[in-house]
Amino acid sequence: MALRGPVLRLLRTHLSSCQQSRAQSVAVLGAPFSRGQRRRGVEHGPKVIRDAGLIERLSGFDYSVHDFGDLDFHHFEKDEPYMDVKSPRNVGAANKMLSGAVSRAVGAGHTLVMLGGDHSLAIGSVGGHAQQSPDLCLIWVDAHADINTPMTSPSGNLHGLPVAFMLKELQDKMPDIPGFSWMKPFLSSRDLVYIGLRDVDPGEYHILKNLGIQYFTMRDIDRLGIQRVMEVTFDHLLARKQRPIHLSFDIDAFDPSLAPATGTPVNGGLTYREGIYITEEIHNTGLLSAMDLVEVNPMLGASREAVEATASLAVDVIASSLGQTREGAHPFLLPSVCC
Repeated sequence: MALRGPVLRLLRTHLSSCQQSRAQSVAVLGAPFSRGQRRRGVEHGPKVIRDAGLIERLSGFDYSVHDFGDLDFHHFEKDEPYMDVKSPRNVGAANKMLSGAVSRAVGAGHTLVMLGGDHSLAIGSVGGHAQQSPDLCLIWVDAHADINTPMTSPSGNLHGLPVAFMLKELQDKMPDIPGFSWMKPFLSSRDLVYIGLRDVDPGEYHILKNLGIQYFTMRDIDRLGIQRVMEVTFDHLLARKQRPIHLSFDIDAFDPSLAPATGTPVNGGLTYREGIYITEEIHNTGLLSAMDLVEVNPMLGASREAVEATASLAVDVIASSLGQTREGAHPFLLPSVCC
């Protein structure tokens, strides 16, 4: 007999508590990098997220927490644009380094938390994860689709192109960009879901529709509710088989009133409750293997309070992805269910 309604929710809640109570290992890796877009300051994102208490928060869980510090990226002074794509060699080299670091961390058995930095870093983060988990699926929480190609990008900023590098279906649309000879596409469009879109470029819209990618705009969230959005997301990604999840979370998915210190804010974003519900539900699957938290830029906050609010929100997103619940975690309850 199928479990329904409150019974299923109760079981899922306590299975989640059990998952948290088991010994797990979390690795935190900083990627202080900003060359994927034009606004400097996002390279300080890892520091302000740590300063907001990330490691202390995670240490309160039943995890072994390893802070691997920040990667030290080499910067090329001479990095001419290619087809209007800016800083290709810097972005390519940084992502190659990040890819190796993520692959090693995931391969060692850690759940990886990558702190950006701009969203171009997802090329290396998701790519490195895929080296260890080639069957992974990707949940992209963002105001933007970041699926432009060099031919469709209005700006040429690489933080608007990362998903195009990943998708096998776009391989013929991606030229040989300097700095990316190491990068091969690894993800099918059916293995990707977007949540929170509200600023999609015309070329991106065509790609989304042409490839049949599952996405949820903020209008969809208003219409369906966040619970139904997550149900459809998991049905789309996990119905065929259970597999590792990579969560790539851009802080600008939230409404700018909640996350003002970011480079490309767009009004009408996720509420706090919607954003945390997304991450709680991802945790409840027990399948989260790696995540990115990107685009926190302390130089763009109008005040110290604005920066602190954005960084604190980033900590909440990461913590809830790893098991922090709003009702509190009580793994000692209902041992007959857990064990």
